[in-house]
Amino acid sequence: MRILGEVKRLIGRRFNDESVQGDIKLWPFKVITGRDDRPIIVVQFEGEERQFAPEEISSMVLVKMRETAEVYLGKKVKNAVITVPVYFNNSQRQATIDAGTIAGLNVMRIINEPTAAALAYGLEKMLVSNTRRTVLVFDLGGGTFDVSLLNIDAGVDMDEGLFEVMATAGDTHLGGADFDNEMVKYCLREFKRNHGEKDIGKNQKALRRLRTACERAKRMLSSTTETSIEVDALHNGIDFYTVITRSRFEELNKCRRKLAGAFLAIDTVHLLPPDAARS
Repeated sequence: MRILGEVKRLIGRRFNDESVQGDIKLWPFKVITGRDDRPIIVVQFEGEERQFAPEEISSMVLVKMRETAEVYLGKKVKNAVITVPVYFNNSQRQATIDAGTIAGLNVMRIINEPTAAALAYGLEKMLVSNTRRTVLVFDLGGGTFDVSLLNIDAGVDMDEGLFEVMATAGDTHLGGADFDNEMVKYCLREFKRNHGEKDIGKNQKALRRLRTACERAKRMLSSTTETSIEVDALHNGIDFYTVITRSRFEELNKCRRKLAGAFLAIDTVHLLPPDAARS
């Protein structure tokens, strides 16, 4: 079984980007350089090596989402609005549009993820109020952390509402996957410390099993102060076992420092021009 993830960290990027090179060291799948320095994902399927661009993998997710929507709505879905992290650049946004096209969708618009959350909030509240609101959207996802400050003007009715993005801030490498990565790196250090020069960083199967165990431990730490990470025969027949506390988990991820730094300080916010601010 092959599991791919965090594809949004590849889409629209170059293989030799510093962030890409840092990420692939912890991924349980292979990434190589393709034409024009584009990253290519390599998997083994039914005994054969197959290569996929990040846009192709993303399109598979979009196809599944479209099928789910069609079952729920009881009709075909052709048009779509796709959300992206706040700090996606033009290349990443275009690659996302390309993924939608591959999936057979007409991508009507790309909008920022916090703005989409505010839209859902605003459309619900506009029915009961015609006042102007200022809203802080706190969006901690699987791979990014975004904070947006928006003004919401309800207008006369729901169809005339205006969403104005006043400021944005965030971290493109702060999310659930990064919490997992820090735990994986911690376990790799523990394995090396206990068993000598046992480099398992290139053992993709071992990394995949270790990451699964770390994800499970992360979920346990949501409801308990201590849990264990255990993987039988992790590498060269050697079992791995360690205990991790919630305080150690927080220390590994430096949650308080990073989360505090991501909020909208008045002297560091990115103020958007009026035309770009309107959604």
